[in-house]
Amino acid sequence: MEVILKEDVTSLGSRGDVVKVAEGYGRNYLLPRKLAIQANAANKKVIEQMKAAAVRRSAKEKTGAEALAKQFEGVSVSFQRKSGENDQLFGSVTSGDIAEALAKKGFELDRRKIQLHEPLKSVGEFTVPIKLHKEVTALLKVVVEKEAAE
Repeated sequence: MEVILKEDVTSLGSRGDVVKVAEGYGRNYLLPRKLAIQANAANKKVIEQMKAAAVRRSAKEKTGAEALAKQFEGVSVSFQRKSGENDQLFGSVTSGDIAEALAKKGFELDRRKIQLHEPLKSVGEFTVPIKLHKEVTALLKVVVEKEAAE
């Protein structure tokens, strides 16, 4: 059975691809979940239009992301946290904390775009990548300082 994917499906293909799948997989999984439509002449024309629209939308999003990446140049956020011996923090600095600090500076950004593999748990200066688009990544300087003793 040939189907046209409406969404990206892991290990099968991406949106707009025409793929051959087993009858049962297509009929019982892909079609009911609206992940794909049957491949016929009319649907192929519709998918071509959807692909063209997606390419235009992606190009527009990419230019917006590049402009936002230019704004991130020279921007840094700093945090003051309590720390113990060897400059280890009590707690950590997470992507949510960074997104919140950026929001205070006027950058509305989803925390999931901040590519922080694990929370920052020590004092220091870090460079954190922010994935704004599939092809555009900005770098943000994050400074974690010791909180002054009272």
